[in-house]
Formats: sequence, structure tokens, C-alpha cells
Amino acid sequence: MKTYTIIAATGCPTGIAHTYMAQEALEAAAKKRGISIKVETHGQEGIRNALTEAEIDAADGVIIAADKDVNADRFIGKPLINVSVSKGIKEPDQLIDEILSGNVPKYKDGQARAQQQSEHSSGQKTSIWHSIYVSLMNGVSHMLPLVVAGGVMVAISFMFGIHSAEPDSPEYNQFAYYLKTIGGISMNLMVPVLCAYIAESIAKRPGLIIGFIVGMIAYMNGTGFLGGIVGGFLTGYIMVGLAYVCKGLPKQLDGLKAIFLFPVLGIFIAGFAMWFLSAPMESINQGMMSFLSSVQDSSPILLGLIVGCMSAFDMGGPVNKAAYVTGTALLAQGNYFFMAGVSAACIAPPLATGFAVLFGGKAYSASDRSAGYVNFLLGSTHITEGAIPFAAKKPLKVIPILMLGSSIAAILTYLFKVQVPAPHGGFIVLPIVTHAILWVVAILIGAVVSGFLMSMDQKRTVAKEQEADSEKLSTPLPSVVNQSTSLDSVLDIENIFCNVDAATQDEVFQKLAKISNDHHISNDETSVIKGFVEREKLSTTGMEQGIAIPHTELESINKASIVILKLNQGVDWKALDGQPTNIVIAMFIPKGKANDHLRYLSEVSKLLIHQEFIDQLQHANSSKEIYQLFIENIQ
Repeated sequence: MKTYTIIAATGCPTGIAHTYMAQEALEAAAKKRGISIKVETHGQEGIRNALTEAEIDAADGVIIAADKDVNADRFIGKPLINVSVSKGIKEPDQLIDEILSGNVPKYKDGQARAQQQSEHSSGQKTSIWHSIYVSLMNGVSHMLPLVVAGGVMVAISFMFGIHSAEPDSPEYNQFAYYLKTIGGISMNLMVPVLCAYIAESIAKRPGLIIGFIVGMIAYMNGTGFLGGIVGGFLTGYIMVGLAYVCKGLPKQLDGLKAIFLFPVLGIFIAGFAMWFLSAPMESINQGMMSFLSSVQDSSPILLGLIVGCMSAFDMGGPVNKAAYVTGTALLAQGNYFFMAGVSAACIAPPLATGFAVLFGGKAYSASDRSAGYVNFLLGSTHITEGAIPFAAKKPLKVIPILMLGSSIAAILTYLFKVQVPAPHGGFIVLPIVTHAILWVVAILIGAVVSGFLMSMDQKRTVAKEQEADSEKLSTPLPSVVNQSTSLDSVLDIENIFCNVDAATQDEVFQKLAKISNDHHISNDETSVIKGFVEREKLSTTGMEQGIAIPHTELESINKASIVILKLNQGVDWKALDGQPTNIVIAMFIPKGKANDHLRYLSEVSKLLIHQEFIDQLQHANSSKEIYQLFIENIQ
């Protein structure tokens, strides 16, 4: 049986993109360190790559990167980090390093799943708000398929006529009647399922059972999805309270508790509580819906601005989901206008990245261009998350640009009075969209505006980098600088090593010193080690993305040389981005050759400003691959 150093579980409310992006990020971070990992995903298709009991027992630690319940009780007694799925995407290296540090507290029985206490790192201490959010999103993730399926069925029925499902109408069509009835049943299950799975996240199976009943009470009394949310939390914590009160009963009564005491007492307490809460909840729900409808009619520009900013702010995160869930709730009540703006605002960001790489051309790397072109497809099917990698690189610039484009798309959608009766699907549902062409036009205008602004910003960034490089190279060098000072003259495939074991920076320096002696680069290992150490005292030579460029200029060095080491695991180098280093590009310079030194540093730096080069360097697995990569890219 194969064992894993780290095991993980990822999951997002929709289970479409974030779940698998977090999986990929964690697997890449582990691979970079040469350690094994297995990631269990909780997507819309269910649990994939499921962890076995033996794999859990054998693992050194657990990472949960999820915004839904992933059954953390399986990991009792294991060192465990519990964070949101977005941290799994953005900070996989920190999570892996934290587990490897051995300072992560164990997940113990009796602790709330999302409230583990940790004194050493705020990243390990999850707030009560995250606990609430995880439970809420557990309900939302189970509710969404019902709303999507039911919404599409109802929407298709309208293709036969607005009143085609009404038996008394001249437009009546029996097939349309079946479609709308079946779809309506699916939509009506929204509140009970939302309530039940919020409660299940808090109180497990007892919460699920009572949650369905309380959810039905909320639905029957017209409290809407707000009633389902309140009922879910109410039920969950009531069932947790009952379990606490009954824990002193004899063990022989465990069966009676599960089949009699919990269901009866749970229905009695939670059911009555929800019944009496229904009146004020119904008023709040109707008030909110009336407010949104009034804003929609009186100020579509304001509503579009709010919806656009919310949808593009975190692209699939909690703010985005707040707008989306509100849209689905209104959809269930027959309001198809609000959802039209939400859908437009969610579709625009990935399309914008596609237009950005189209307009920006070579200002983007080849990998970025490929991702942007793929986002045309993702955006067309309402998958907003494709824009996240672009936003993550320059969030302070890109996110406001995307918010602008989404707002434009939503505002135009409301001004055009578009109706979208389906909560998902993107352009696939165009046949059932009212004013479909205008809707597409609204989305494209917003996406093109954002894409153009993104491309202009990227072009300016690249121009500044090229100008900085030109200034470095324009500095007059003495006549001793000639062709022999080009980078390829100091690169030798014999001085490139992969799969190097070193746990610390000092060990790396020792290996470099030994290589320099064995390859006749230097005749004094001690002075080489000292030279590297003294240079690090001035400032770190750790760059970003796992790369360091240590260098030293010594009398004992016989010839200018570059030695490249690819380490099996990351080493702390006090790098600029705080990440561990796994690629070391070391420069050995003879005393008095400072100008040559600057030229080598400049040429290496020019290569490292290209993300595509860094990605290829990280994926290179042999000395030959690394050597060829440098030679092919030296200008």
C-alpha cells in the first residue's frame, strides 16, 4: 500500500473550479519539495481520490482547504491545518511548509472542526466566521444543483409560450406543463435542502434529519432562503445542544437516542422555534425582495454597479456567492431580471482575460496567452474562476479593472431589461434568454473594456522592465569586456546538478565549495563558503519563485563559472517573497572582474523576468534540459 507524507481535502461551494485549482496548487507545491501528497476533492461530481483509513493513519499531517464540510472528524489525532479554499490556491507553499515544520496542533475530539486553536500561527486559527461560512456554503453547494436543474427545466418550458404550462391558457402544452411542474418541484426543494445541509455541517446526521423538517416549515411559511439559512443554523446548534445534554445517559441507550430521543426532541424544539420565527422572517424576506425589486426598477445603474463589483471582487469567493445566491433565490420567486445581471457580471471576467491576451500579444507569456484563450470557453459557460490566475498576479490593478467590466455588463443588462430564467450555463442557455443578443452585447462590451485596460497595463509593465534592463546594459564597460563575458561562456553542462539533497543554506554552500574544488573552479573550499556567507550578510540573494543567485568574487577562484543546483526540497533563503529556494544559480568570479560579474547578473536577471522561462526551469528534470534552456534563451 502506498503511503503519503501529507494528505489533503479540498472543496468549494459550487465544486466546479476552486476545488481542483486548490488540488493542483497543493500537488505542485509538494512536488517541488520532493514529498508525496494525496488530495481528496469534494466537487459537484462527489468525492474523488477518496482518502482511506490506512492513508490517513500513515500521513504526517492534514491540510483542509475547503469552504464546505469535508468530514474533518476522520482526522482526529492528526496534525491538521484548516483554511479556506482560496488559501489553498494562493498559499500552497506556506501550508506545506507549516505541516513539514512539525508545529501544527493535532485535531482532537470535542473541538469544532473550523475552530482549532493554535498559538504559533494566525493562519492555523480559523475564526468563528469561517466556521459559519463553511456551514453556509455546505448548504449552498447541495442546493445549487437543484436550483440549476429546476431553473433550466422551467426556463425550457417558456419556449413553448409564457403561459404554456397553464391548463386554462390557449397556449397550453402538456409537455411544457410537465417541464415546469418537475422543474418547480426541484426549485421548491431549495429551502429544505439548504436548511438540512447547513444543519448537517454543524451536527452531522441528526442535524440533517431535523434540518429537512425545519426547512419544510420555512418553505411552507414563505420565509424564503433567509428562513432556510436561519433554520439551518438554529437546527444545527439545537442538535449539538441536545447531544451535550444527553451525553450523560448510559451507553446502552445510544440506539434509543439516535432513533427516538434526538428526532422527537429535535422536531419539537427546532420545529416550534422555526414556526414562531417564521412570521418575522417572512416579513424580512419580503422586505428584502421588495427592496431589490424597487432598486432594479428605479436605479438599474446603481444595482448593476453593486452586482458587478460583488461578482468580480473575489470571483467565486464569498462576496461573489452572496450575489449569486441572492439571484437564485429571486429566480425561484419568478424574478428573472436580477439573475441576468449576476450572470453577465460572472461571465465578463474570464472573457476579459481572453481579450487581454488577444490585445496584449507578446506582452503576456505563452502560458498566460494559452490560459486567456481557454477562458473564452470557460467564460462562455459561466465559470468565473478562470480569471483568478490573472488577478492573483496583480490584484491591486487587475481586480478593479475586472470589477469595472462586470459592472458595465450588469448595468447594460438591466438597462436592456434582459431576463435569464436559468441560474447557470452561460451562453448555453441563450435560446431561453429574453433579448439574448442584447445580453451578449452587454457582456462583450464589459469584457472588451476590461480586456483592453488589462492589456494596456501589461504593456506598460513590460515596457518598464525592458527600459530598466536597457539602462543596466547601457552602462559603459571597460575594454576588457568582450565576447568571453557572455553568459554562455561560463555555462558548462558539467556544472549543472539535479536532485541535490541539502537541508540548509550552509549545506548548499558546502556542496558548491566542493564542486568548485572538484571542477578546478577554485582551490580553496573554505574561502568559497566564507565568500558566499559574507555576501548573504549584505542582503539576501534569494529572488522569487524558488530561485536564488548567490555570488562571490575571490582571489582563490581560477575562472569565472556558474554552477546550478536543483534541490530536492526547498531551503530557507530569506527570499524576497518569503518562499523556500529550490534552484540555486551560483556565480564564481575571479578577483578584479567586477564588470564581468555585473554582466552575468544582468543576463540571468533578464531571463528571470519571463514567467515562461521560470516555469520551464522549474519543470526541467535533467542537467541537459537546464543547459539547453539557458543556451536557447541567451540573447
